[in-house]
Amino acid sequence: MKEAMLYERLDDIKVRCNLCNHRCVIPEGGKGVCRVRVNEGGRLYTLVYGKTISQHIDPIEKKPLYHFLPGSRTYSIATPGCNFHCQWCQNWGIVHMSMDDYDTLGRKANPAEIVSSAKRSGSQSIAYTYTEPTVFFEYVYEIAKLAHQEGLRNVFVTNGYMTVEMLDIFHPYLDAANVDLKSFREETYHHYVGAELQPILENLKKMKELDIWLEVTTLIVPGLNDDPAEVRDAAQFIFKEIGPETPWHISRFIPHHKMSDRPPTSLVTLSQARQIGIEEGLHFVYIGNVAADSNTYCNECGNLLICRKGFLVHELNLRDGCCSVCGKPIVGVWD
Repeated sequence: MKEAMLYERLDDIKVRCNLCNHRCVIPEGGKGVCRVRVNEGGRLYTLVYGKTISQHIDPIEKKPLYHFLPGSRTYSIATPGCNFHCQWCQNWGIVHMSMDDYDTLGRKANPAEIVSSAKRSGSQSIAYTYTEPTVFFEYVYEIAKLAHQEGLRNVFVTNGYMTVEMLDIFHPYLDAANVDLKSFREETYHHYVGAELQPILENLKKMKELDIWLEVTTLIVPGLNDDPAEVRDAAQFIFKEIGPETPWHISRFIPHHKMSDRPPTSLVTLSQARQIGIEEGLHFVYIGNVAADSNTYCNECGNLLICRKGFLVHELNLRDGCCSVCGKPIVGVWD
């Protein structure tokens, strides 16, 4: 165990964790909502430092990030744990892994070893992904600092529920994030996720202010968040508060976990959601988890900027970050 960051000691041997917006008050011997932070003797410890449950080399497009170092590799790592309880979770096997299984199946790797492996793989970045990276923040933080020293970028694939305090500490080392906007209704977050919507919206605005490259993903679940009015509300928020150039990924739901009885999202619903995003002024709206046009086009002249086949980039028609035909600057991180 390693002593945690971002907590305060309270009376009666309790602690308050200030890593995410649950701000759990944890009694002696207890754990937070994430189940990977424990109070031992009035001090908070992380149970997921120095050992991964997953290490992979991925295309950056798989995160998904379409406007951040397109065509590059990212070294992806995860530990168990999450501060959400999404009923459709597609990685629930590692998210909810027991600590006994983690001790047995986890792969020991100190921060320097992770960075070294990432460099050897030819990756340009390290992605903290698959589970919720906020809950293994101490591990992430040490890796990310070393990564910057070695010329690697850092990427968060996150539910966006971290505290402002965490972002204030971490933002100098965080280069890009894809934030999961699971719904645009408080009641959906309360009932199906066990969290609140508003802190996520505030963090999206905060990341934009901190100049972290930001893309947003919404998984469209049939009968849950596929109402056109809700989709339009989400698109309007992205347009007004984050910016029309923010890529929005509309992803197909695949039956999983506690929602295996629901059908996959129809292609018609996905296309309608994409069209709503375009109608509300968003420049780049993509459909994911299904074979679809994932190319990037210039919103000024329609020129094909990035040709993708699945997660692979086949063609890149940008010149110094601008459209190669009309010269319009295309917002993203290209070099």
